[in-house]
Amino acid sequence: MTTESQSAAKVPVLVTGGAGYIGSHAVLALKDAGWDVSVIDNLSTGFEFAIPDGVTLYRGDIADKELLLRIIAERKIGAIMHFAGSIVVPESVEKPLAYYENNTVKSRALLEAAVEGGVSHFIFSSTAATYGMPDVARVTEETPTRPINPYGWSKLMTEQMLADTAAAHDLNYCVLRYFNVAGADPQARTGQSTAGATHLIKVACEAALGQRDHVSVYGTDYATADGTGVRDYIHVSDLAAAHLLALEELIARPDASLTMNCGYGRGFSVLEVLDAVDRVTNRTIERRMEPRRAGDSGELVSDPSRIRETLPWKPQYDELDTIISHALQWERRLSEIRGA
Repeated sequence: MTTESQSAAKVPVLVTGGAGYIGSHAVLALKDAGWDVSVIDNLSTGFEFAIPDGVTLYRGDIADKELLLRIIAERKIGAIMHFAGSIVVPESVEKPLAYYENNTVKSRALLEAAVEGGVSHFIFSSTAATYGMPDVARVTEETPTRPINPYGWSKLMTEQMLADTAAAHDLNYCVLRYFNVAGADPQARTGQSTAGATHLIKVACEAALGQRDHVSVYGTDYATADGTGVRDYIHVSDLAAAHLLALEELIARPDASLTMNCGYGRGFSVLEVLDAVDRVTNRTIERRMEPRRAGDSGELVSDPSRIRETLPWKPQYDELDTIISHALQWERRLSEIRGA
């Protein structure tokens, strides 16, 4: 971490996928901190209501080079935060070419526009799925990257393109490999809004509020304490805060690029998460045991040492019950929005 990062100059930022779940939290964090932020989103899975007042939304695709170059020029974009993409692991197994198109090919088009437009800094929304099924209990950035599904491969390919592009051009970057993102803005300004979402905590909150009649538990025979999958859950607002700190670091150190895990370094099983939702809501969710899903690993937990050593990142919402409480609050708010 550099002392300069604390006073890094603010540059106009373009957020791709800024109407989506994680992107909209990054937009809020940037706006709250006084950054000039714009969004490009085709609204295929995002929502216009997630864009706060005062933030310009360009409705379009990140593969539209002409539009991107116009935005970069109009807004004098100095940094891009890239969230746009497809994220459902089982779907990637069923539709691999769609994932390579949306996550890899379109990211290449975005990078080309960034280089031509003179963008200096690039933050990429990557994933712990790049590690596949690691042989270690805690995953570091040096753990071999061996994806086991097209989603992980599509992200890893983009990481490689980004590294090669930065080596050839005046661009530095930060790759943030997310573990399991959950929760919602503590002020309930945005949250996970996609219908039919597959994220466990969202699904469980929907069930707790009577919007689903059960929660499916996929796989009960993993080599974990209770046989169900173990994941490292990170609050989406803590993740958004990490993006801002990473951007400040890139601006302060223009010759440096970074790759960092984003997690808390501890895991919870599916059953432990469901028990926590029961505890927070004081009700019992019906659980249905199902076979494993294709492309899922048994346990994936981060070693967050590098991000904690590199950035002044201090998570504010790292208790499981807090994550669930904020997710529940958003589900109630979302019902109001949809009912309006």
